[in-house]
Amino acid sequence: MDRDTVEPSVETMPGPRAEKWADYHHQFSAPSTYVYDFVWDTSAPATGPFCTDVDGNVLLDFTSHVAAAPLGYNNPTLRKKLDEFDLPDPTKIAGQDFYVSSDWPPEDSDQPGPTELMDRLTDLTSHYDMDTVFLSNSGAEAVENAIKICYTRGGHRGVTTEGAFHGRTLGALSLNRSKTVQRKGYPEIPGVISIPYPSTDEAYEQRWQTDGPGGNVLADKLHPKQGVIDADELAYVILEPVQGEGGYRPAHPEFARDLQALRERYDVAVIADEIQSGMGRTGKMWGVDHLDLTPDVITSAKGLRVGATISRSDVFPEETGRISSTWGAGDLLASFQGALTIDIIQEQNLLENVQARGRQLRETVVDANLPGVTDVRGPGLMIGVEFDEKERREAVVKAALERGLLTLGCGHRTVRLLPPLDVTEREIDIAADLFEAAAEAADRSVTPAATDGGQ
Repeated sequence: MDRDTVEPSVETMPGPRAEKWADYHHQFSAPSTYVYDFVWDTSAPATGPFCTDVDGNVLLDFTSHVAAAPLGYNNPTLRKKLDEFDLPDPTKIAGQDFYVSSDWPPEDSDQPGPTELMDRLTDLTSHYDMDTVFLSNSGAEAVENAIKICYTRGGHRGVTTEGAFHGRTLGALSLNRSKTVQRKGYPEIPGVISIPYPSTDEAYEQRWQTDGPGGNVLADKLHPKQGVIDADELAYVILEPVQGEGGYRPAHPEFARDLQALRERYDVAVIADEIQSGMGRTGKMWGVDHLDLTPDVITSAKGLRVGATISRSDVFPEETGRISSTWGAGDLLASFQGALTIDIIQEQNLLENVQARGRQLRETVVDANLPGVTDVRGPGLMIGVEFDEKERREAVVKAALERGLLTLGCGHRTVRLLPPLDVTEREIDIAADLFEAAAEAADRSVTPAATDGGQ
């Protein structure tokens, strides 16, 4: 498969083999999110955003496995390193109980593992004075440990935002405000407060600013004389710099500045959930780098290939065993991939490509004036296209799939576009043409209806 010339080619989607594979899978799997019957054939050609399914269809993947494959398929630099990596057995070790070495010296290893990955992460967050990392398996675990270390620092309350999604463990679920199905019926950790997440000027002015003693919703609650929450009880404020599941909404700059003022006034820890927005997805290494907000903790996963809770040594508890995990930091291959992904992003200047190709994709979609589109937003290659109703959004995702373009929904009526960070100008043009055709086809199939709320 030649990345410079290959184009999507679809006969039937899903094809008979994909349908059979999905049926076989669901004989054993618990119900989950499964968007559609796309079955990637790992033995077939794939490169960059292009992959082949079990029926031989060639698809253009603008999901990047929900931002978990930031370099697309078979990145040649990463593949070369992986091919040279002589994997030992076991590849997963008790990484919080034992150290592991694959090369010497540790500061300059050709086969970086968990230790070297943590070194890279502290370098990437040094502008926030972060110097300590706890590795885990997933984004939810990264969030769990983030709130745990903030609780240890003091306070028993937490602040989350409307539309938030932070994971599916019970602690992380307690912070979710995206969809009812994620939380209903489950017990929650107490003391979690919800505040608005203003993304637009209108939302900032009408839903966040107040005439109260503090001038905004959270400041009013924390006001020492007229508020209802003792600031000493507040352990953390957690937010996504760009909401993922909640609709690809970037935080309003003034909202971030207000949080920074509260952080400084009350010594409240700020957690930046970068599970989806981090690792260069927004055109900067971290989504919070776009904001005038200093995080005390950053959580990363997905594109990092492992979970990571990154902070300062004075935020992490001093007691050994206070946080731990048998498999945390123990996946040698994932740590290797994570470290190499960071190296490739930096060495190949992919942040510049993300910015340029992101502008190209946004401008192309806006200029197309697609039917039903009400907003195109998001920094870098974390782009949300919002439609006037959910039915239309679903029809666009389906029509795009039939044409060989993989996309995902988020929020209530938004399509997210997540190409790999090294996506080319040609690939953006192909995807934009397919997306335009899908939107026009969906327009012919959608029954006019009243606009629903949300994103």
